[in-house]
Amino acid sequence: MSVQLVWYKRDLRAHDHAPLRAAVRAGPTLALYVYEPSIVQAPDFDAQHLSFINSSLAELEERLARRGIPLIYRQGEMLDVLDRLRAELPLAALWAHEETGNALSYARDRRVRAWAKRVGVHMHEIAGSGVVRRLNTRDAWAKRFESLMRAPVAVPPRQTATPPLLERGNRLDASALGVRSHATRQHRVVGGERAAQETLQSFLEERGVDYRRAMSSPLTGATACSRLSAHLAWGTISVRQAFQAAVRRRELLQSAPGADPRWQASVTSFIARLAWRDHFIQKLEDEPAIEYQNFARAYDGLRPEAPDPDRLSAWLEGRTGYPFVDASMRYLRAEGWINFRMRAMLVSFASYHLWLDWRATSVALAPHFLDYEPGIHYSQFQMQSGTTGINTIRIYNPYKQGMEQDPRGEFTRCWVPELAALSTDVLHAPHEAPSLLLQMAGVELGRDYPLPVVNHATAYREAKERMHAVRVQSASAMEAQRVMRKHGSRSSRRRA
Repeated sequence: MSVQLVWYKRDLRAHDHAPLRAAVRAGPTLALYVYEPSIVQAPDFDAQHLSFINSSLAELEERLARRGIPLIYRQGEMLDVLDRLRAELPLAALWAHEETGNALSYARDRRVRAWAKRVGVHMHEIAGSGVVRRLNTRDAWAKRFESLMRAPVAVPPRQTATPPLLERGNRLDASALGVRSHATRQHRVVGGERAAQETLQSFLEERGVDYRRAMSSPLTGATACSRLSAHLAWGTISVRQAFQAAVRRRELLQSAPGADPRWQASVTSFIARLAWRDHFIQKLEDEPAIEYQNFARAYDGLRPEAPDPDRLSAWLEGRTGYPFVDASMRYLRAEGWINFRMRAMLVSFASYHLWLDWRATSVALAPHFLDYEPGIHYSQFQMQSGTTGINTIRIYNPYKQGMEQDPRGEFTRCWVPELAALSTDVLHAPHEAPSLLLQMAGVELGRDYPLPVVNHATAYREAKERMHAVRVQSASAMEAQRVMRKHGSRSSRRRA
């Protein structure tokens, strides 16, 4: 009896899982999850990722068992695991979703495909989102995305044939796998399809009413944002499931008399951001090298390759002397998430004020994001660092951001408690406060809280001059045209 093997990676669900459905239709099926040392011990992986994965696997195992499909666990590099399984099983085919991951997973997938071809095992990789493999042109990408999102959701199958019994194996924790913990998480986020659906429902029916306006501030974004990003990143819900639920909600709102008009705008914005998500991941799919080289090569050598260690550690530890920046970083390290505008500000500050290369800061910050998605992560780090050649250079003013997004200082005081006694008018720039005011608040700069690591006005001016010097070069214009042809959005409603 030949066996179909479903390989789970970043798609930890039973619903809308086309490889699972196809495998069960083809014959007796086993599901497999592999703890790969090269992946889980990589610099961009963290114990919080593993915790989310394991809670998702626990639920997935139960869901699959109810459908007669065993989920087995193995530890080791993928080719070694497959060789051992092939010695135990009459393995006919390997089924998986296409994955747009980092360089490690990309190289791993290529080795697995070569292995399957060499040993005569049929390998089937199926798209799991709107990202298109071997895309020839970005023309009509948006229409294709819309079509894929409106296709029927794959219903989880029930298996009737019984696959050979194997040792199930166990889920493994961080200590067993040697996984590091970079973050300072204050609570555990539970994964799984149930949590994903509950999160989606609460957003579309309760929390998301003011999404369009409230997403920008860390005060309101934590509640008003969908908070689906980790579930989408680890595949406990598909983009299509979220898209179709949002479309249904919008249609219901259109026919509901007296519905709050904010809902329409918010749900429409959410649908657009689902497309935005895959649009950015498509960039890494089309050009995997953007994980480690500039989109536009005209920016090569712009920043020092080796980052200033003092500046890097001050940024990463939330002690730059810029209270709103430090509050945002500390929040991220504790929560594993922060709203998009604050992510952009953190990267902008590192890239322009501290003049750190995005290759160093992106790897340093990756383990702190529970929703770390390589395609979005590296695309956005380059976009906020000004190295795409096609995006507007945005140098965030940390004082202005603090006053606009935290006008009463609630967020900053919570996460930078050493400044809690300062009045709001000086909270975001304590180094400019009169010494008497600092003394009355019991704050000594340089002891209780650091002085600014750089001067804002000087750093801002120098960064603008450096970026402008590259942009006016003819080589930069030519590179921008190349990047736009390959990666630029064809829709005026979506950012490049």
